[in-house]
Amino acid sequence: MRFAHISDLHALDLEGVSLWSFFNKRFAGYVNLLRKRRKAHPVQLLDALCADLNLQPLDHVVVTGDLSNLSLPSELVRARRSLDALRLGPRDVTVIPGNHDVYVREAQKRRHFESVLGPYSEGDQVPAGGARFPFVRVRGDVAFIACSTARPSPPPLADGRLGAAQLAAIEEALAAQRGRFRVLLIHHPVLPQRLDLLRALRDRDSLREILARVGCELVLHGHEHRDLRAELAGPDGPIPVIGVGSGTYDDPRPERR
Repeated sequence: MRFAHISDLHALDLEGVSLWSFFNKRFAGYVNLLRKRRKAHPVQLLDALCADLNLQPLDHVVVTGDLSNLSLPSELVRARRSLDALRLGPRDVTVIPGNHDVYVREAQKRRHFESVLGPYSEGDQVPAGGARFPFVRVRGDVAFIACSTARPSPPPLADGRLGAAQLAAIEEALAAQRGRFRVLLIHHPVLPQRLDLLRALRDRDSLREILARVGCELVLHGHEHRDLRAELAGPDGPIPVIGVGSGTYDDPRPERR
């Protein structure tokens, strides 16, 4: 199987958004957009990225979160419009949320991400007990275990958490798919990074303990807007951990572009 990994697309679309939508953490986020990032992620690059993926001999595409900036439905709809252009279709395009996709409690409560990106973030089986994450997609000899670290947090935090229930389900899924090439999809890195106090995955130690017990063939993440390579200890040898930069970041620095 040949698959592409993209992340942190940050589609900006404020069409039809009311002023009331910014009476929360979104206000601080929008100010940051105006100061630093409004032109940093042009949606034209997202469309061009998807057009380029259509030219590649791919079997699958994975997107590890942050499709939006402020978890506005209009942003998620704009991101989905680009993804819908992928010829593989939702069955072979797997999407998980990032912290920007559950930026405020309203987005979590109303399940904006799930309602817009639903076909791209559903497992092969109906989850027991209604839990949405993790979900599992088996494609031939590959099993994608897709989890969510996204949660609303007060500014200036951009951290994430899996939670005890999801951690247990991840371990169960990894154990059940032993024998296949297991790919864990997660937004936040599983190892310390810059500004760790503000941006970390809070229960990453618990996740690493699980990976050390049951193993995994590959971990993919986003969040840092940088290409990263690392390894974790696994029961059968090192587990590669690969983070990708933002798929739409227009920056003069080659290492960030």
